[in-house]
Amino acid sequence: MTIPLSRTRPSAGLFIPLALWLASGWATAQALPPEVEAQLARAKVPREALAAIVVDAAPALAGKSTPLLSHRASVAVNPASVMKLVTTYAGLELLGPAYTWNTPVYVDGPISNGVLQGNLIIQGRGDPKLVQERLWLLLRRVQGLGIKTITGDILLDRSAFAVSAPNPGDFDGEPLRPYNASPDALLLNYKSVVMTFVPNPGNGTASVNFEPPLANVQTPSSVPLTASQNGAASDCGDYRGMLKADFSDPFRIVFNGSYPVGCGEKVWPLAYADPASYAERAIAGMWAEMGGKLGGRAREGRAAPGLKPAFEVVSPTLTEVIRDINKFSNNVMAQQLFLTLSLRPRNGSPDTAASYAASREVVRVWWRERFGDAEPPLLDNGSGLSRSERATPQSLARMLQTAYLSGAMPELMASLPIVGVDGTLRRSRSRTAQGWAHLKSGTLRDSTALAGYVHTPSGRRLVVVAIINHPNAPAARPALEALVDWAVKEGNP
Repeated sequence: MTIPLSRTRPSAGLFIPLALWLASGWATAQALPPEVEAQLARAKVPREALAAIVVDAAPALAGKSTPLLSHRASVAVNPASVMKLVTTYAGLELLGPAYTWNTPVYVDGPISNGVLQGNLIIQGRGDPKLVQERLWLLLRRVQGLGIKTITGDILLDRSAFAVSAPNPGDFDGEPLRPYNASPDALLLNYKSVVMTFVPNPGNGTASVNFEPPLANVQTPSSVPLTASQNGAASDCGDYRGMLKADFSDPFRIVFNGSYPVGCGEKVWPLAYADPASYAERAIAGMWAEMGGKLGGRAREGRAAPGLKPAFEVVSPTLTEVIRDINKFSNNVMAQQLFLTLSLRPRNGSPDTAASYAASREVVRVWWRERFGDAEPPLLDNGSGLSRSERATPQSLARMLQTAYLSGAMPELMASLPIVGVDGTLRRSRSRTAQGWAHLKSGTLRDSTALAGYVHTPSGRRLVVVAIINHPNAPAARPALEALVDWAVKEGNP
């Protein structure tokens, strides 16, 4: 497949051949800053576990092609969630920053006196942000068509994605963690339930609210408060553990413990125990809560060929979506975007169902045309939540340099967490780099990474890519922060 890139391709004079970069020291290991060495030693991580590069964001314009630092930069490593940079930049270039996902809604039958004599069909097209509020608006628009009762079924069309649903606990044994939600052409609220606990000391209970309401799932409306000791309110502590929650039965959520009054209001998001039935339960539950009646049930189904949608729900733009993906490292949204790259009309034919394999090929072709001889990343699902994904720091740096000179630069950079300010780096311990760096973070049990742009007080712009692969990698995050601090200071002329 040929992908047109003329919209964003900079002139050839802005590219630096990979051979020249290697000759300039890209592949040469250099002495690490003492503060980085010290932090690695403190975490008991050898320097050989680090692969990193610090280089000017626009070397051709700055006249400085030699990296400030290059340490094992040509070694392919697992970049964890830093791989989201590849997915989001490819999305900006191939789809465009104003791209939106449409969710068509079909009415298959006549409407009379508030009754739809037939089925309602909701066709998923990969929208990464069809959250509860937007689902409510979708159903409100259905009611705006004059429909209060549906005699048939609510059909959910997921055929746009050709992906199998994995066991959510396969990756790390944590099936109830929302980050393990799997992609879905009709992804609703990240397949999660949000529980809100509010203590009521007057009656000795905490009220519990569940959103969205799930059809045919029993949920408690309250839980006892933890008894106070000597008249003092109990400390919050591990409130989740004290609740002694039991989520093993998808039809019934139980709390066998109590809630500490000292916690105040708490919100606990949780992946639903039976993700395969989540969409059906959420739509049927919300339709009923809104006063709608359903003669049949919510189930899998497809729109009949030639049926025209009654309306379409439009997602936020890709620019807004990638801010959620990168700022908060949202895995399932990244996978939704990655799959969307292969959900494209081909030669005027109808859309072909998207798949991971097809999206990997789209990115491979894009990478070859965009970056030539730079080693392409080894992609799995495009989110970094993978043991098999690999990339070299020098190739990621090459991509970030190209992005810096592209029309997509403002959107990409604005999507990255600002050190010490927001997103996943809001609590960064770095002081020198606070407010001076836009970086994507990545963390797995054996990988920690930072990559993005560092701004210096003198106005110099640097690309930093630093990745540690080691069993103690998470404990070595201070070493990466020390490298970013060094870049801020070393970048001054």
